[in-house]
Amino acid sequence: MKRVHKSWKSPCMGKSMDLLIYGTEGTPLILFPSAHGDYTEWEKNGGIQVLEEQIEEGYNQVFCVDDFAGESFLNNAIDPIQRINRFSQYQSYIMDELLPFISDENSNPYVMVSGVAIGAYCALLMALKYPTNFQKVIGLSGYYDIRVHMDDYVDDNVYFNNPVEFIPNLNDDKILKLISNVDIRLLNYINSSTKNDTQIMSDILWLKFIEHEHYVWDIESDNMWDLVPKMLKDNLF
Repeated sequence: MKRVHKSWKSPCMGKSMDLLIYGTEGTPLILFPSAHGDYTEWEKNGGIQVLEEQIEEGYNQVFCVDDFAGESFLNNAIDPIQRINRFSQYQSYIMDELLPFISDENSNPYVMVSGVAIGAYCALLMALKYPTNFQKVIGLSGYYDIRVHMDDYVDDNVYFNNPVEFIPNLNDDKILKLISNVDIRLLNYINSSTKNDTQIMSDILWLKFIEHEHYVWDIESDNMWDLVPKMLKDNLF
């Protein structure tokens, strides 16, 4: 399996951002890390090994991106305004730097995005905000309300980056139709601490008649990494 490490000084982030690429062809798959992970997290936790067949056979080319939570939502050394602003810079990095890079590497226009825990939030948010850029999203053991990281701070930037808030009030039929064209899958497992959070997000999507798939695996695990790579693999088709 071909493995390539890329890094460049990001204008959006103002620092070097790392990226691991697995494979040479197939449908592009962007993987976001969890709260305390980085671009190596999927490999270190055996996730890439689970996806090896997908990569080797040319079904998917996988792009593991660098972290965002440590400098934004989980950074208690800065105030909530700075946290959400830093996350906005990360979104600009994804849209203005990463996607053009992937387009140069891979001509397949169908882009999939996934992540674990807060990475699932990021994956879903990007698809909801930019439904013409991402054709499929797979949220794994995710939670989708960022208010837990905002110290009760509220502004429009927080609101429009919090899907449990802005989706219920989204009434633009054109945008809702575009979102409905995205293949959305929200997955969790029976004893996950975020199982109810996933259910809440699913209920909100149904409230707006946004079709999606919501599965809870009837399997218990003390380590989400024992399950989430298998969940992802099962939902790549």
